[in-house]
Amino acid sequence: MPSALQREIRQRKPFRSPTQEAVVGLLRTTDRVRRALAGVVEPRGVTLQQYNVLRILRGARPRGLPTLEIATRMVEHAPGITRLLERLQAKALVRRQRRAEDRRQVMCRITPAGLRLLAGLDAGLQQADESALGMLSRRELRRLIALLDRIRAAPASNKGE
Repeated sequence: MPSALQREIRQRKPFRSPTQEAVVGLLRTTDRVRRALAGVVEPRGVTLQQYNVLRILRGARPRGLPTLEIATRMVEHAPGITRLLERLQAKALVRRQRRAEDRRQVMCRITPAGLRLLAGLDAGLQQADESALGMLSRRELRRLIALLDRIRAAPASNKGE
């Protein structure tokens, strides 16, 4: 009997293993959630990665954060963090400034325009979050969070990470 995921992606053959099915299911679910969130932020002129930077900088107010610290806090790995910040600065959503005591380090801060943009996105993103996971009970959400934490805590088997 084909699984729900097999039917959804119209896969006729069984998965190689339950692990493979779980990975494909996780990727499929991630894509669905990402598209829902992008549908909220992209009409406002920012990508999900740009939104993530703004969210991080909102939490770091008023002090701001160095560029590399932002990169380590990103939800998704962003190798082009400098370009990402340049685009946000061009939109007047972020301000960057070299530190006087260490000219190699660039401090980044969210601007009032960036804060207004986030405030305008908050309700839509909350609704997208609820739409994505609202069918789960609080107990199920806590279990999902624990399982995801456990997966992320496992040593990476990829040497490239």
